[in-house]
Amino acid sequence: MRIPVTIISGYLGAGKTTLINSLLGEDHGLRLSVLINDFGSINIDEALISNKTVDSVALTNGCVCCSLGDDLALSVNDLVSRAEPPDHILIETSGVAEPVAIANALLNDSRLSYAGIVTVVDGSNFSTLMDDPLLKPQVTQQICAADLVLVSKLEHESDDGVIAALGALGARSPTPTSDIELSRLLFDITPLPRSKSTVSHPGYVSWHYRSTEVVDRRALGDKLAERPEGLYRMKGFVLTSGGAYQLHIVGRHVEARRCDANETLLVALGPEQRISHDQIEAWWTGS
Repeated sequence: MRIPVTIISGYLGAGKTTLINSLLGEDHGLRLSVLINDFGSINIDEALISNKTVDSVALTNGCVCCSLGDDLALSVNDLVSRAEPPDHILIETSGVAEPVAIANALLNDSRLSYAGIVTVVDGSNFSTLMDDPLLKPQVTQQICAADLVLVSKLEHESDDGVIAALGALGARSPTPTSDIELSRLLFDITPLPRSKSTVSHPGYVSWHYRSTEVVDRRALGDKLAERPEGLYRMKGFVLTSGGAYQLHIVGRHVEARRCDANETLLVALGPEQRISHDQIEAWWTGS
């Protein structure tokens, strides 16, 4: 089983640390490992700390925070080689880092799986950053690289304008951080359906599909390329004319691998402000 890795990006002061602190404190039942550039910026609740060293903090819920060393590969290798490896790895980049370069460096490790780039945008300061000719290219690059854009610090009267501007810039599914249940979406802990439907939770919609119908393999590629913008995650198995494939989608990233399966079994997730169950159903079934 490969360990999923999520990269948390965003310009200086966007709210990356706040997001990670929130995820560490949620009751998701996962053993997380967090690699961070600026270890001192993480203000972890003392009640959660079970052991603290120079470059690592062990938490009572099984999670661990580590400072990101000079060599990313060595830092990740240390985590996955432990007697109890993490269920999910979060990497908080520096405010000026290029997240795609980090993702590319990790994708060559067969022990890891890509779980998306999440870019946090400061909604209260977004227009100022866009008006700065020096900063705009870098901030835009972080936004356009993301599989999911989360907007922090929004004022209600400016919400629509910021969201619209991000969409025009090329952001995928820009969503206020207050409107979504982050751990379920980021950590993909909604299981594949077995005997009954999955249950929708506040902040996102879920969809599932089950069939023994065989689809044309080439048509499947076209269908995936035309998936709705608000579809963030999709996973499962698809029967095609070229055999069965295991499908894994995170935002812009699509991965399909040959596998053994006797039915098509899929589940999809997306922010409820960006997509509906009916939109996913219509896209997949062509209705």
